[in-house]
Amino acid sequence: MSLIGVLRTGVSGMNAQSNRISTVAENIQNANTTGYKRTSAEFSSLLLDSGDVGTYNSGAVETTLRRSIGERGPISSTNSDKDLAIQGNGFFVVRDESGAPFLTRAGNFVVDGKSGNLVNAGGFTLLGYSLANGAPNPVLNGVADLKPVNVNVMGQEARPSTNATVSGNLSYETPVYDPTAAGAIGYSKKNSLKVYDNVGQPLILDVQMTKTSTNTWSVKFFDPAAPTVSLGSSTVTFDGNGKVSSGGSANVAVPNGRTVAVDMSGLTQLSGAHALTGTADGSAPTAVTGTAFGEDGTVYAIYTDGTRKAAFKVPLADVESPDNLSPRAGNVFTTSTASGDVQIGFAGQGGRGTLKAGSLEQSNVDVSTELTTMIESQTVYTANSKVFMTGNELLETLMNLKR
Repeated sequence: MSLIGVLRTGVSGMNAQSNRISTVAENIQNANTTGYKRTSAEFSSLLLDSGDVGTYNSGAVETTLRRSIGERGPISSTNSDKDLAIQGNGFFVVRDESGAPFLTRAGNFVVDGKSGNLVNAGGFTLLGYSLANGAPNPVLNGVADLKPVNVNVMGQEARPSTNATVSGNLSYETPVYDPTAAGAIGYSKKNSLKVYDNVGQPLILDVQMTKTSTNTWSVKFFDPAAPTVSLGSSTVTFDGNGKVSSGGSANVAVPNGRTVAVDMSGLTQLSGAHALTGTADGSAPTAVTGTAFGEDGTVYAIYTDGTRKAAFKVPLADVESPDNLSPRAGNVFTTSTASGDVQIGFAGQGGRGTLKAGSLEQSNVDVSTELTTMIESQTVYTANSKVFMTGNELLETLMNLKR
């Protein structure tokens, strides 16, 4: 039986090295695959009880495949602002076309032309929490409420004005307004201020300033379409140095818009020319032109006017034992009994890494190491085949003795 055991052991050794070379082949072909985690073959012996004396029955070798999922690869910069790399622990949560969730470190995302979703090279869609209704409240051990990251859902957006400023100099030489004087027009000076209503229409407000006493001005805001109805007003008083001492603000109710808080604390009343400037926030309707990512996973929609608005927040998933995740086609993983359940959190929290846009995590395969392993496996495979051939020759000799 010992010669049969030699044959069995030789075959076992060749099978083990075949598995090892198979992992080397897979690793080498994925050396440039974004976020790929190398596979290795680990051996353990299977011994047969032969006793201390007599015939020795050789055992076999068992192969266990291990993936170095927890071992991070180097991070390199790219030219795409949609490429994402995780610096530290964690996985992106993605889904396939059927909606099944997976974990991955492959952050080479692009905008899918049909859906507008962010999809990586494996065809998996990036998931995140929508910020349309405020800050998310994630399920800690599940992926409920996660939606495809798609900033196109923001569409066009108009931003009504909510804050404005009026600053500059009100000439000290301006006489106190006399409404009974010949040619009186109802104010001392008039300027204009552009604001935006709720639908993004611009509205030019008349800003009428009337000097009511030596150090006091009345400032009123009017819609030219209704010049007799004040939308807001304030009485601005200056001290002896020409600085605002009171009344440096006004609330202006914009028709079909918001109440605009106008800051006038920057006004002065000094000798010289009347010279005012004004600013207001808000904008006309503007469309989404791109995306930007924050280190905490916030996804911003970039509009044509250069402004941005938070649209999604990408979470990072983690498990107790990443190396025991189950690999699936497309460079993704699912949880297993040995890996533990998925835990959801955000970048920079709970030991999770941060996100870096314009970067990708490369494969953690070292090609030189794989080539060395291949040479070792080839040598050992050849040696095991020699064992098999020798055992076969000895068995043949044994059989010939009977003849």
